Amino acid sequence: MTTKLYYQDPYFRTFATRVTKQANDDAGNWFVVVEETAFYPTGGGQPHDVGTLDGVTVLNVEEIDGEIRHYVDGSLPLHEEIKGVIDWQRRFDHMQQHAGQHILSAAFEELFDFETVSFHLGKELLTIDLNIGELTEEAANEAEKRANQIILENRPIETKWVTEEELSQFPLRKQPTVTENIRLVIIQDFDYNGCGGTHPKATGEVTAIKILGWERQRKRIRIQFVCGNRVLDQLHKKEQTIRQLCQLLNAPEQELPAAARRLLESGAEKDKSLQEIRETLLRFEVKDLLEQSEKLIAKVYQNRTIQELQMLARLLTAEKDELTVLLVTENDSRLQLVCARGSQETANMKQIIADVLPIIAGKGGGNEALAQGGGEALVSGQELLDILLDKVK
Repeated sequence: MTTKLYYQDPYFRTFATRVTKQANDDAGNWFVVVEETAFYPTGGGQPHDVGTLDGVTVLNVEEIDGEIRHYVDGSLPLHEEIKGVIDWQRRFDHMQQHAGQHILSAAFEELFDFETVSFHLGKELLTIDLNIGELTEEAANEAEKRANQIILENRPIETKWVTEEELSQFPLRKQPTVTENIRLVIIQDFDYNGCGGTHPKATGEVTAIKILGWERQRKRIRIQFVCGNRVLDQLHKKEQTIRQLCQLLNAPEQELPAAARRLLESGAEKDKSLQEIRETLLRFEVKDLLEQSEKLIAKVYQNRTIQELQMLARLLTAEKDELTVLLVTENDSRLQLVCARGSQETANMKQIIADVLPIIAGKGGGNEALAQGGGEALVSGQELLDILLDKVK
């Protein structure tokens, strides 16, 4: 069995070892097994390490059927000494994030008795799911403050292998899921938790914890947060965004909300004015169309929105109770159509739409008086209109 150097000392960056096995897995991926390794395999919510073995890139590390498989992009010599090099930046980031998760989860438990039921360590953010239905901003701020206090105190982070019988000696945050080879990660007088991940030697190395937000996931609350160097990364990104907004809105940082509000209000007013102008133009168009026919209006347009066709159809049928309206628009590789009737007509527009939509592999909906749909331009707009005319007749 491979010796797990990452448990002996998570700060190992290089090590010497020998390859004991090389093979393809069931999916055809090439992997090697070595005598001892500092590469941490995926597990317990923590992603795997990457790096090199004798200069060959280690792409993935998994513990499968009791062996630690290093998936590599080349072959290695069997039974000869080779050098392993860990991507330390990635490893230390994972150590900061994982320890930060322990601290934040313990803070929620200590202050409010909120239980953490799941944890995910992503490339940019971490999440924990709390077994609660609601979370206030006040509670989130208190937990964040307590977590950063523990970091500032620079408390030692210890690991200890215990038996199932020895577990009763520790005030565990939750019971381990295993009964053998139980490894505890301990922050004295604060958190005692079963964990197989890698952690720094003291809370101070986590540097900081920042909660970014939370959302409801089913009956639980999912919190997004970052730790360590990721806090600075997030701050840098937000500073860049703020500088760009200051330039775009021509306002200092503290006045950005007011400037954005003014811009939205101005945009809403312009949208309202534009809508009124469009309605006026449509009414002129309605007048012209009604002069052409008082019983049936059938027309093909190019590059008009379905919303415009719907409004046009409503205005037309409101003017003439005996009117039937069939409108088609050609938009690039798509066709859209609207069918409507006045109150004195009896044709079922929803059924007519349903009959023709399969011709253009389309979808639609509506009611007996007004229906609409759209699909692929498998026929021309005029051909589709001719089919609609046949259906109406």
